[in-house]
Amino acid sequence: MIRPNYLQKGDTVAIVSTARKVSKKELIPALVILKNWKLNVVIGTSIEAEEHQFAGNDNLRASDFQEMLDNHKIKAIWCARGGYGSIRMIDLLDFSNFKNNPKWIIGYSDVTVLHSHLHQLGFETLHAQMPASIKTKTAACVQSLKSALFGNNTTITIPSEVSNVTGNAKGLLVGGNLSILYSLCGSSSSISTKGKILFIEDLDEYLYHIDRMLQNLKRNGMLDQLEGLIIGGMTQMHDNDIPFGQSVEEIILSICDDYNYPIVFNFPAGHIKDNRALILGRNAELIISKTETILTFDS
Repeated sequence: MIRPNYLQKGDTVAIVSTARKVSKKELIPALVILKNWKLNVVIGTSIEAEEHQFAGNDNLRASDFQEMLDNHKIKAIWCARGGYGSIRMIDLLDFSNFKNNPKWIIGYSDVTVLHSHLHQLGFETLHAQMPASIKTKTAACVQSLKSALFGNNTTITIPSEVSNVTGNAKGLLVGGNLSILYSLCGSSSSISTKGKILFIEDLDEYLYHIDRMLQNLKRNGMLDQLEGLIIGGMTQMHDNDIPFGQSVEEIILSICDDYNYPIVFNFPAGHIKDNRALILGRNAELIISKTETILTFDS
């Protein structure tokens, strides 16, 4: 996988929105952070743009992102927020210049569309916190983003959960938001998971829908040849009046019962306060014991 250059003081980061509308006021905490990191900022035309829930129409968001892709002075593109909309513009983008001048694409949730597409093109990306809500996140979340961008320590250690499946795994880390991965199945942006460590997270879903999406990934062969599985935040899950009958952990363990790879639950990434940065497309080692879980990225 091709790795964009790490950032240095004085580099320029672009902030755009590929999905939901966002105001400049909402970006102020992120702008302060970038200034403290001695980075320059370019604000895209999609910021403050509006068409219904979107940050401008599809063409505007695509042209804004394209401009930042093609600008060699831009070293990273930080997606302002998620929501919905990246899928509507992905096929409007031309990555020809990006291939010759790769840069970090940063975001999570709906930005999984971009992560997956770029993974298929052979590039590392950064699954990490976005500007619009960064003021609500932990110091560890913010520091992990800085460390990943500047090429510093990239190891995450957490206590293990009782429901974990212990073991060790090595492989490229891929994945992102489960709903997005599910929606990309069958498209040119659908990721290959064979021999890799898969990360998934989601927000505001019904338990039966989690089951349905995972059953679909299984039928597409995306779960049967993994090296390991990382479950991030499964946040604000819902159930019907007639209960589904299984928790998220029970759903996943049941679906993966035929397989023999380590699984970690409640990993600090996703729609949670402590949303640590993950380098997608990077080789990593996952060690899950009964007491702790360690994810280490290759340098």
